[in-house]
Amino acid sequence: MPRRAVKSLLARASSRRSRLAAVTVTAALAGTALFGAGQATAERSVPGSDREIPNLDQVKERIEAYYGDIETADGEHYASPRSNYAKQVRSIASDAQDALARDLKRHGKGGHKNKKKPAIVLDVDDTTLLTYNFELRIGYDFDQKAQDEYLRTTDMDPVFGMTRLVNWAHKKGVTVFFVTGRKEYQRDWSVRNLKKAGYRVPVDKAHFYLKDEKNPPPYLECGNDCNTVEFKSGTRKHIEEQGYRILANFGDQYSDLKGGYAGRRVKLPNPMYYLP
Repeated sequence: MPRRAVKSLLARASSRRSRLAAVTVTAALAGTALFGAGQATAERSVPGSDREIPNLDQVKERIEAYYGDIETADGEHYASPRSNYAKQVRSIASDAQDALARDLKRHGKGGHKNKKKPAIVLDVDDTTLLTYNFELRIGYDFDQKAQDEYLRTTDMDPVFGMTRLVNWAHKKGVTVFFVTGRKEYQRDWSVRNLKKAGYRVPVDKAHFYLKDEKNPPPYLECGNDCNTVEFKSGTRKHIEEQGYRILANFGDQYSDLKGGYAGRRVKLPNPMYYLP
């Protein structure tokens, strides 16, 4: 399948999704602070010269090398389980599992605090399901219709190491919630994919929150105008108000993690796009 060039680095207003290829950097912080991998950001918004701008084709080649691109006979592309990306996310998932184990011990010794049920919250795209093949198919240029068709007909692979972490947490009595910017009408496709990817946890409406712009829930003060931070932090607040204590919040974008209502924030790497 021929590669399509990126049509534009500017966001499409209708999708609210700013797409930007970036070089991945690693950040590891202890305790309840952010840890995982992040994205490089420009020191200034307007480059002073062309030397400050990475060559777009070379960036795309570096992304493919990082994911260990595997092309199948039918022209589809997948990340290699031996890639640097796979090694990095497995390491993050393993460290997060160790941290959760310690959190659970402290939670059990918390006296009146342990009346709240332990929980974790996870994003979907590039946190639990890997969009690499889809991104290459669309040339990193997001299109809602293309996403709908892909989700309807194709299942994404799980992010390396994340099924093990999620299923382990579930067995330890941690309630697992998914909070995604995917649309409510994409629910059935998303549920099917999560199950086929090996996530052995409940994915009903009580545990899986998607963005419902037509009928936003009353607990979101921003209604159908929520940005990513408002939607996700507002949903986490709602989850905690149901009697849960969110021990960790997982996401591939910083906007997945901002806004509070989580004891620990875990950042997974994603150099393919940026969501403010």
